[in-house]
Amino acid sequence: MENKTVIVIGAVNMDICGRPAKPLVEGDSNPGSISMSPGGVGRNIAHNLSLLGLNVKFIAAVGTDTFGEGIIQSCRELGFDMHLCRRIRGGHTSCYLYITDEKGEMRLAVCDTDIAGSITPEYLYSCLNEINRADAVVVDANLTEETLRWIGQHVTAPLYADPVSTAKANRLKPLLPYLYAFKPNAIEAMSMTGESTSLRAAEALMAQGVKRIFVSLGSDGIVAAEGGSVIKLPCIKTEIVNTTGCGDAATAAIVWAGVHGADLDESAEAAMKAATLTLQCAEAVNPDLCEELIQ
Repeated sequence: MENKTVIVIGAVNMDICGRPAKPLVEGDSNPGSISMSPGGVGRNIAHNLSLLGLNVKFIAAVGTDTFGEGIIQSCRELGFDMHLCRRIRGGHTSCYLYITDEKGEMRLAVCDTDIAGSITPEYLYSCLNEINRADAVVVDANLTEETLRWIGQHVTAPLYADPVSTAKANRLKPLLPYLYAFKPNAIEAMSMTGESTSLRAAEALMAQGVKRIFVSLGSDGIVAAEGGSVIKLPCIKTEIVNTTGCGDAATAAIVWAGVHGADLDESAEAAMKAATLTLQCAEAVNPDLCEELIQ
């Protein structure tokens, strides 16, 4: 397939994970392991898109601190074009600090993502011509509502969005009429629409202008809709190693399918295959993901 260029505008952060060797004891120092790696919804989507053979340009805000330098270097090593990234002198690069129990289930977390607000309409205007030459643009809801509204009004390339979380999903409401495709999970979709079922939520989101909607249902699969067509695909049975990052992989597959002209069924199938591959991996992004495995 011909190489396509996708621009991802969103968050990147340094993930710091503490995992105790034994059951967690609150209020005490727990022997265990500490790991650190770049993460964030936008970065994970960009990583998956790169693995799927797309040219990726990543727009995010990072500080000039040690974490920022490490993130820039790691993204370049993955093949991202980082020349549109915004460097904030003296700024603190986004950081996500979390502690799990001895089994790896998250127990407590603190996130510092304020720097994402530095991706402003004024900054994006300076690179708007390049953004609009892309085959697709992907945004996540870590951006401010003002910036997301501006993107909807000024970006002419096909737009895709990921809501990140229930707490941030509503920031995307001004963008809905401009979206080519949107992939919330069931809780996010129902929260945004006030509907009580994933199907009704999908219909409500389409009524607000979204062309294609994909509602992930976890172990129940995915509901996808476009125009008068609605399909539901079951989850692919597989061994579950880790659920983190499955939604990011599904979003990337939906974008990959869209830029290559795939129909609704093919796009939903690609999303399920990408999510399944991620379930099989201990990392948030499965390095074995590729076009051949989701076609």
